[in-house]
Amino acid sequence: MYKSLFVWLLIGMAMILVFNLFNVPPKNEKEIIFSEFISKVESGDVDEVIIKDNYITGRFKDGSKFRTYTVNYPDMVKELRDKNIKITARPPDQNPWYVNFFFSWGPIIFLVLVWIVFMRQMQMGGNKAMSFGKAKAKLVSDKAVKVTFADVAGIEEAKTEVEEIIEFLKDPQKFSKLGGKIPKGVLLVGPPGTGKTLLAKAIAGEAGVPFFSMSGSDFVEMFVGVGASRVRDLFEQAKKNAPCIIFIDEIDAVGRHRGAGLGGGHDEREQTLNALLVEMDGFEGNEGIIIIAATNRPDVLDPALLRPGRFDRQIVVPTPDVRGRLEILKVHTRNIPLADDLDLEKIARGTPGFSGADLANLVNEAALLAARKSKEKVDMSDFESAKDKVLMGVERRSMVLSDTEKRNTAYHEAGHALVAKLTPGTDPIHKVSIIPRGRALGVTQQLPIDDRYTYSKDYLEKTLNVLLGGRAAEEIALHHMTTGAGNDLERATELARKMVTEWGMSERLGPLTFGKKDEQIFLGREIAKHKDYSEKTAEEIDDEIKKIVTSAYERAKKILKDNYDLLDALAHALLERETMEGHDIDKLIEEARVVKA
Repeated sequence: MYKSLFVWLLIGMAMILVFNLFNVPPKNEKEIIFSEFISKVESGDVDEVIIKDNYITGRFKDGSKFRTYTVNYPDMVKELRDKNIKITARPPDQNPWYVNFFFSWGPIIFLVLVWIVFMRQMQMGGNKAMSFGKAKAKLVSDKAVKVTFADVAGIEEAKTEVEEIIEFLKDPQKFSKLGGKIPKGVLLVGPPGTGKTLLAKAIAGEAGVPFFSMSGSDFVEMFVGVGASRVRDLFEQAKKNAPCIIFIDEIDAVGRHRGAGLGGGHDEREQTLNALLVEMDGFEGNEGIIIIAATNRPDVLDPALLRPGRFDRQIVVPTPDVRGRLEILKVHTRNIPLADDLDLEKIARGTPGFSGADLANLVNEAALLAARKSKEKVDMSDFESAKDKVLMGVERRSMVLSDTEKRNTAYHEAGHALVAKLTPGTDPIHKVSIIPRGRALGVTQQLPIDDRYTYSKDYLEKTLNVLLGGRAAEEIALHHMTTGAGNDLERATELARKMVTEWGMSERLGPLTFGKKDEQIFLGREIAKHKDYSEKTAEEIDDEIKKIVTSAYERAKKILKDNYDLLDALAHALLERETMEGHDIDKLIEEARVVKA
């Protein structure tokens, strides 16, 4: 806008400048008024004059030149002749017609053009103001997306169900001849980073049909009614391009449960959701339009959104198992030069609980570490260092600890590690370090052998033993307590509370759950908890939590007291080496037992 206006202003200034140049008298001509000119004629000071158009130019007897405008003075020529002044009359210049047109109509044309520019910009501004209700969906062509199902690994069941939809779009009669109907909506559900959006990109790459992509937050604006208008506009565009796919990422931004907003029934988000519900399965059908949405919060979605006819099918995109992690690692290492000693299966086994995004980050960190060391290929040590960085945080070697703090940290971490080693059924120790990492002064890292999906009461109690082993070691070996156990105590208390209130693992309170959760919109999690038990029960819950935690603490203290020599040896080894692997700790324990025997 401003560039075009600036150009027109420059053109106008140039026109005015040229116009003035044609009308400015030469610098050696003095412009005088007509009465002065007559006085000079009468006094005999004028030598000659030239009459042309509306101007009289001439020369005084002293040699100076002058210029003045003519007026209707009939006796002027007679007076000039009486004074013997040389008179020269010249016809007016015959300029080309376009020059006359330019000077006559140029300023008017310029003003009209400026007016047109302003009106056009105002019209465009008006269109922008009226475009609030237009959907911001991106139409993705099959050539624009490079992601295919070959790039999606670790979620084979989800891929199978989505491939069925792609096949329906390519060959609808294969399903319709048996009376089957393809789902109108597919909801991808899973934790963050498991590949829901990546799966949608692969659908766009494989479908071969128009693919509209939009985020849930794109619907909601500060203006009431805009979101609903955008929903209607999105489906109008989709109907024109049917068969097609609409992908809505993070649908929980607009599809949350109705009736909980502070704005009541006229809340902007609720209007948007109502429009979405009607468009998905209302009075008018949307044949050939498949809606795919992704969320990691299916629990907050409105029930009307999840009923058959809208989102008919929910596809769970879970955290990958060990085979899935291996396939994901193969995908992300395709374009990375790998050393011969690299064992992707070992890395997959050593990364339980990692999502696809976590594994992609792990591979990237390993490649960056190898590049930092000027290596030609990425080897196993790079992946181990990257795994430690992801799991435990970045080493803070610049943080200088005093000898006392190092000793405290060494005994604390040795307590964790030794309780874990001497308690059967706990997760194996991966690495113990007293080098500050992240916000911790030391780290004891455990990695499960297999993927776990359920946890027994015995396993949870042993986990509590390990969590409290650090504080127990401080009390036994150092005879004082430090703030280093703060996070351990918090995790232990939270775990014990869940055992009592959520998982029914308290013998005293029985198989009951306590604390009904109803997480409504705009309400904090703690505020939204409804206390559905008595004060007496609350006291009993507190007593049970305390009993579980203190029992685990006493068990950890007994293990460390019975094996104090191992605790002391492990702490001294950590002070010397700073970091120990799980097999190093096993070797130290075996050597100590041999010496003791």
